[in-house]
Amino acid sequence: MTKIGLLRCPQNETKCPLTSCLKTMAAGTEGFSEYEGAELAGVFTLTDSRDKNMELARILKAKGAEVLHMVTCGFAKKEDGKWHAGNGFIEGPEELMSDLAKKTGLPCVLGGAHLPEGYTPIIFGPGTGEPTDRI
Repeated sequence: MTKIGLLRCPQNETKCPLTSCLKTMAAGTEGFSEYEGAELAGVFTLTDSRDKNMELARILKAKGAEVLHMVTCGFAKKEDGKWHAGNGFIEGPEELMSDLAKKTGLPCVLGGAHLPEGYTPIIFGPGTGEPTDRI
């Protein structure tokens, strides 16, 4: 069972209870399709401070997270009822997740529920922060 830490955007913190992310995590679909079994290690809301985000990621790791996922609204935008990659609520999501992967030693993934059509989650390798095709 893989323990997942979710990183959410502050804009949806009071609008979205993460229901779809939790359902897709339990089902092993969408951004969580790499896992044969997953459980939630914890959730944090990202901030504008890279240092604070690093602290949050380290706390999730200390609580047992084996991988970190940024929810889709952080890096994608919903328009006309469909999700499209880019223009999400988090500035520089790729750079943030790459940095978190380098510094925490955990794989970091851009993707949760509501993936844009044709989108494959980007996985940043633990320790390197380089995009990879495996957790």
